[in-house]
Amino acid sequence: MAQPEAAANVQNIQGNHACALAAVAAGCRFYAGYPITPSSEVAERMSLELPKVGGVFIQMEDEIASMGAVLGASLGGLKAMTATSGPGFSLKQEHIGYAIQAEIPCVVVNVMRGGPSTGMPTRPSQGDVMQARWGTHGDHTAIVLAPASVAEIYEQTLRAFNLSERLRSPVILLIDEIIGHLVETIQLPAGDAPQRVERKWADAPKEGYRPYEAGEDLIPAMPRPGGGYRSHTTGLTHDESGFPTQDPAAAARMLARLLDKTERHRDLIEAAQTISCEDAEILVVAYGIAARAARRAVKQARENGIKAGLFRPITLWPFPERAFGQAAATARRIVVAELNAGQLLLEIERIAGRERVSPLLRFDGEHIAPDEILGAITEAA
Repeated sequence: MAQPEAAANVQNIQGNHACALAAVAAGCRFYAGYPITPSSEVAERMSLELPKVGGVFIQMEDEIASMGAVLGASLGGLKAMTATSGPGFSLKQEHIGYAIQAEIPCVVVNVMRGGPSTGMPTRPSQGDVMQARWGTHGDHTAIVLAPASVAEIYEQTLRAFNLSERLRSPVILLIDEIIGHLVETIQLPAGDAPQRVERKWADAPKEGYRPYEAGEDLIPAMPRPGGGYRSHTTGLTHDESGFPTQDPAAAARMLARLLDKTERHRDLIEAAQTISCEDAEILVVAYGIAARAARRAVKQARENGIKAGLFRPITLWPFPERAFGQAAATARRIVVAELNAGQLLLEIERIAGRERVSPLLRFDGEHIAPDEILGAITEAA
């Protein structure tokens, strides 16, 4: 008996596989990567899915080459992605900086593991939050998304591609090991992504074309390969022509536009979830797998008569400061729960004041359980 179309598209699927399927649905047609735990399933699934849609999968000799291939493919007109973890993410940083400077759309998936160095490849961690923000050198912004379920991995992978293409920027998807390897039942949409964003292609006259000249949205149109536009791409500081410059006015103008580009589009980028924050006296801030434990802890605290709430940033960078301010408006105490030695904690302390903030940190390769968070809530109350 034939099943209804909706029912046929319900799948019991691992988070890393959901990431790959979402990338293909978003229009990704090029993947370059290198096997590394705990992200390897993304590459394995992409190697199966891309040939079905005329895409290209390539295993490069290392992480640096992988990132370079992704940038080349994107400049060639394809939506492109790579996935990695810990040490591989470190190796990609110079090319991520190049993508920021040259405004090359791409998606970088980092399924986090413990560190530093080889660390604990098979254990959960959220230790790359600050590296995702500041991993490459110089003044720059970063767009970093952190899903907390298999369904949200799918959704945020789609959004990562759309943001990347629209803003001409690399977008980083931070997934902790547990969410990446978690298997959940989700509803997959049929066919391509319902809202697939394509990059803005140049259609101005070819004579006098300036590839880094932007309008009010601060996003330059990209020259389509083979379209007849003369374009120069470099990681050097450049002016609107794309050619290197050391002129102070041109250098300041270029960097200011790059920084302002992200700020101008915060409403498009930022996303967060709030639970029971309207009257919360104790606010928990958590993301990824820690947020799932925090949700249960907040529910239990409410049942115990404690006015607790949860603020879960889905966009880690730029941090959704306005939404956080609203969620924390009634809170006397803020508990930050994360699987590291205190990375997002620093941002919360900057915004809310150190005296209001209590850390709940774990970096021993184990996750934070709901009862640990409940204990921190009870102590703060």
